Amino acid sequence: MHKTYVHGYDEREGRRLQDQASTLIELLHSDTSYPAGSRVLEAGCGVGAQTITLAKNSPKAAITALDISEVSISQARERIENAGITNVRFQQGDIFHLPFEAESFDHVFVCFVLEHLLNPVEALVSLKKVIKPGGTITVIEGDHGSAYFYPDSKEANGAIQCQIELQKKAGGNALIGRELYPLLNEAGFKSVRVSPRMVYVDSSRPEFVEGFTKNTFTAMIEGVRGSALGAGLIDQTVFDKGIKDLYRTTEADGVFCYTFFKAFAEKDR
Repeated sequence: MHKTYVHGYDEREGRRLQDQASTLIELLHSDTSYPAGSRVLEAGCGVGAQTITLAKNSPKAAITALDISEVSISQARERIENAGITNVRFQQGDIFHLPFEAESFDHVFVCFVLEHLLNPVEALVSLKKVIKPGGTITVIEGDHGSAYFYPDSKEANGAIQCQIELQKKAGGNALIGRELYPLLNEAGFKSVRVSPRMVYVDSSRPEFVEGFTKNTFTAMIEGVRGSALGAGLIDQTVFDKGIKDLYRTTEADGVFCYTFFKAFAEKDR
């Protein structure tokens, strides 16, 4: 059920994930915290980019951070230790075959994971099994179809479409944000609520220009250049102009918008 992580696992991707996490803390995580004594599973923790915020927001909760990649877990553990955080333990494991007893956790947190899975509903059903009756799941995903910007650019939209197509070929879905409500309902969760979280960037918000438009989104699209050209999805000249035009949106008169979707749902009591 797992496919290739389309962004890769290199050092540059690790930095990109960290830039994304640190820039979006308030937007995505300000309303996520868990009570003292609760057991929380972060499913698909990756390199721990979201784990630090999760742990800091819920310092008295016991967090288990799980990922299929031992390399990512090693990096995440080092990041957590360096931050002096003590309420997280790590475990290697597969979301589709979780190494936990049924109803082991009060809450589950999933961020930027479902987009990479061939069958996200099956993953959600698997996660539901380890949640206690009345417990919750929180899911955050992006949607690359929500990106728009000024100055507009046909080439930039073409470069973004390459990333969408590559992720689709790898078994994932870069447009999954808009699907969270039906996916959670299909998986049998109750009281599903979804809220869009738009990132709006102009030159009056320089931290977002650097942290999001340049170092998160454009870096992600730029990172698939070799794969896009190799797959024959786009002409080299067109792709390169698309990247140049995305950087153009970071100038004084430029604007960039992107929407994440955050879903909250419950398991039947």
